[in-house]
Amino acid sequence: MKHFHAFILLGVAACLGAQTPPPAPPKPAPQTPVPAAPQAGEPNKTPVPHVELSVENPADRKMPAVPPDRVVLSVGDVKLTAAQFDQLIDALPEQTRAMARGAGRKQYGDYLVRMLVLAEEGKRRKLNETPAYLMQSSNVLAGITYQQIAKEIKVDEPALRDYYAQHTAEFTQVSARHILIRAKGSPSPVKPGQKDLTPEEALAKAQDLEARIKAGEDFTKLASTESDDATAAAKGGDLGFFGHGQMVPTFEEAAFKMTPGQVSDPVRSQFGYHIIKVEAVRTKPFEDVRADLERRLQAELAQKSLVDLQKNAAVVYDTEFFNIVKQ
Repeated sequence: MKHFHAFILLGVAACLGAQTPPPAPPKPAPQTPVPAAPQAGEPNKTPVPHVELSVENPADRKMPAVPPDRVVLSVGDVKLTAAQFDQLIDALPEQTRAMARGAGRKQYGDYLVRMLVLAEEGKRRKLNETPAYLMQSSNVLAGITYQQIAKEIKVDEPALRDYYAQHTAEFTQVSARHILIRAKGSPSPVKPGQKDLTPEEALAKAQDLEARIKAGEDFTKLASTESDDATAAAKGGDLGFFGHGQMVPTFEEAAFKMTPGQVSDPVRSQFGYHIIKVEAVRTKPFEDVRADLERRLQAELAQKSLVDLQKNAAVVYDTEFFNIVKQ
């Protein structure tokens, strides 16, 4: 009896199993006209060798559990055991795994049947002998191998703390208020009844406000009445805490150079001119960012392993074909 090896199916089955993913949640409205950076993605979970197929489905109805070596699906000469079926489910997006192990088990089996039937038809047409097929299968295997390399990397406590020490600035946050004076060409709208200021006019207004603040006027009150950032103005210009990569570059550069209580000169951005007041600076403690540190360090070490593999591989480029200029 010919058994099907799950590793060949992982990449393609994952695509088939995700044909009808749930809609992505809507993005929250921005709090200020200074755009925030996207968050880092979630890490892949390490697959387990065998998971009992008896997880309760959303309808609270238990599915039958069978021995892991039992063949549960056959398509021609290809045989899938319960354990191999479960390995394929591990490759699905996390939000669909429970469904595939529960009430959607037969539906997921149908996906696999379609794939295997089409694969057999492709072999009959000798499509598995084409360069496109060879590269796609290599791509799937490369992805699985890279994931395994990453999972095998163990990061110890001293390495994590050393990595934290080297990247402390990345975990530093600033709490600030700002007053935005909009300039012509800004992506933010002009306030109703307000003049569309030229850059020169906006700078002059910002300089006047800066002088008033440094002469003793209350920053919060001026932000509430004068700022063209309506969202922040409603909170006295308060932007809360933000880290590196969450504000436009010129704004971030200025804010992270300031000390608590300091008020900036007008700072130019695509939105106009900002007057910034830094209220506090803090650095996230090691324990709060430990999981993120581990993910990042594992990813960097996995990338280093890939570079080492490339260095040790017998790679030869045709210099003429690739237009490589010899140094």
